[in-house]
Formats: sequence, C-alpha cells, structure tokens
Amino acid sequence: MGAGHSHAPVIGHAGGRHRRRLAGAFALTAGFFLIELVAGLVSGSLALLSDAGHMAADVVVLGAALVATRIASRPDRTGRRTYGSYRAEVFASALAVLVMLAVGVYVVVEAISRLGDAPEVASGAMLAVGFAGLVINVASMLLLRSGSKESLNVKGAYYEVIADAAGSVGVMVAGVLIILTGQPVWDVVVAGLIAVFVIIRALVLGRQVVAVLAQHAPDGIDPDGVAAALSAVPGVADVHDLHLWTLTSGMNVATAHLTADHGADHGVVLSDARDVLRDRYGIAHATLQVEAVGSGGCHDLSW
Repeated sequence: MGAGHSHAPVIGHAGGRHRRRLAGAFALTAGFFLIELVAGLVSGSLALLSDAGHMAADVVVLGAALVATRIASRPDRTGRRTYGSYRAEVFASALAVLVMLAVGVYVVVEAISRLGDAPEVASGAMLAVGFAGLVINVASMLLLRSGSKESLNVKGAYYEVIADAAGSVGVMVAGVLIILTGQPVWDVVVAGLIAVFVIIRALVLGRQVVAVLAQHAPDGIDPDGVAAALSAVPGVADVHDLHLWTLTSGMNVATAHLTADHGADHGVVLSDARDVLRDRYGIAHATLQVEAVGSGGCHDLSW
C-alpha cells in the first residue's frame, strides 16, 4: 500500500497577487464616501444616501479583503492551522455578502416608507455627485476586474463596486427624471431598484461562498469525470473515497483511494494519478492512497 501527496508549483494565492489593486480601489472609495454622504444629507436624496451606503459597504468590504489577503499570506506559527489561513479570504467574501444584503434590505424598507410622501430633493447635486461616484467606481472596477476572475475574495469586492456603479447611474437617472417630470418620487423608485439589484448580486456571490465553505466540488470539475480519469490510469482497478473541494480561490484540493491491480507498481500508479489531476484538472494539492486488491481499505466506513 502506498500513499502520497503532491503540490504543483504555486506562486502565492490568487487574492494576494492583487493586493495592490485592492489597496488602490480602497483608497479611491474611502476618499469619495465622505463626500457622497455629506451631499446626500444636504440634498435629502434617498438615492444618493443609498449610494453612499453602498460606498460605505465598499469601504468595509475592500478593507476586509485587504486584511484577509494579509492574513492568508502569513505563515502558521501555531502548528494547528494545517491548511494555513487561506480561508480568511472566503470569510471576507461572506462579509461582503452580508453587507450588501443589509444595505439592500435597508434601502428597500426606507423606499417603501417614503412612497406617497417623497420629499423634495436637490436634483442638481444628485447629478453631479452621481457622475463623480460613477468615475470612482469605474476606476475601481478596472483595478479589480482581472483579479475577480481568479479570487473569490476579489470577486466579492468587485461585485460590491459593480453594485455601487449601478447605484451611481441610478442616482443620475433619478436626477434627470426629477428635472424632466418635477416628481421627487423617482428618487424613491430608483433607490428601490438599486437595492433590488444589490440584493440579487449578493445572493449570487453568497451561493459561491456557501459552495466553498460547504466543500462542494469546485466549479467546472465533475467528480464522476475525475473518478473515470483516475480509473483509466494504467494499473488502477478501482477508485473510491474521492473528495474534491476548494480551499480558497485558485487552490483546489483532492483526496482519493486507488485500488491497484495485482502486480502493478504502486509508485508508478501514484505518480501517474497525480499527473492526471494536475495536468487535466489543475488540482495543485492531491493526497492519494494506493491499496492492493483485497486490502479492504475504507469500504467499511459509514460516511
């Protein structure tokens, strides 16, 4: 019986590679948040205040993402975190989901309470601040776009910025509609639509976060397909106890027991199976156990 694990060369985790871009987006967003908050309070616009709330959420989410990348890159000195602290980035993404949901629900409730009694708002200020916010959000989106494809942590921040950009567009649309119609109710309507959009984006991201924390098979990897590929390795008679999950973005993990044919070289079987997981599925960390036919293995386990 043989066992072993492999590590494909990995240069840093996905979130850590984009730390500087996160820092840049954080600086832009934090700098504009206070301006928009003051403008919202002065103008009395719910759409502007809702967008300021999204900006505040951005500050929290981007800050948490930055802290998470720092924590994830620190070596474990306790000896108890056998997988390191990479999951900190996933928890930061979960925080992004909670913040987006909280802001979205608050704005929906506030919008409903203002229906039929929408206060007068300063539409000119809405247009000016909405445009400035859109410029800031677009700049942040450009900084985070590439990282959002690699890191769930960065994707959480990117989604939050997208929601904020939509909020800025909504603020401008509300300002134009108020100018054209003279009806301040458009401020409430647009704010509610922005909030619904934010909630939907939060739910999409939340589903991905839950999949990682619940240790589902990584997106794009079919467990049955992996089992079939390992079964096709020369010398493998059976594959069982196969587990596939994502540790953090860009770090997929696998464990499996392989039953080898009589006379098969266990070392060769182990090496070939690692190559299949690495080259075909991009699984950097695989822990495999090779068992002889009839050894029993884990077939008697109840889970």
